Amino acid sequence: KMEEFLNLTNLKTSLKEAILLDYYTAGFWWAKEMNFSLIQLSGFMDLINFALENLRGKHMTLGDNLIELERAMSGIGKTESEERGDLNLFSIEQAKAIIDYLVTSLFKHYKAYEFLFHGRREEPVISNE
Repeated sequence: KMEEFLNLTNLKTSLKEAILLDYYTAGFWWAKEMNFSLIQLSGFMDLINFALENLRGKHMTLGDNLIELERAMSGIGKTESEERGDLNLFSIEQAKAIIDYLVTSLFKHYKAYEFLFHGRREEPVISNE
């Protein structure tokens, strides 16, 4: 279902899509284990998407992405979350856990994700095997 929701059509041949599916799925299950409500789960998945889009679409550096995440979580400046009115979804403890999760799952591996989205790739070799 996550594959359909994310509109991943080349999952069997695209390493990028497989990695994204894995990341979103792991985030979803982590949030479920945290017993987030449906609204909190949606907000958390928005934060994951926000951070990945900052990297993928806006080519943000690690520092800039962290600043944007801080703004999104604290309600400083105009963010998509603020426009929908779903700030303050999380308790302080939950917010700290979210930040810890994003640091360990995304920001510690930022160079690898930068390469995934922006690195030059060689032509794929496809064979019958």
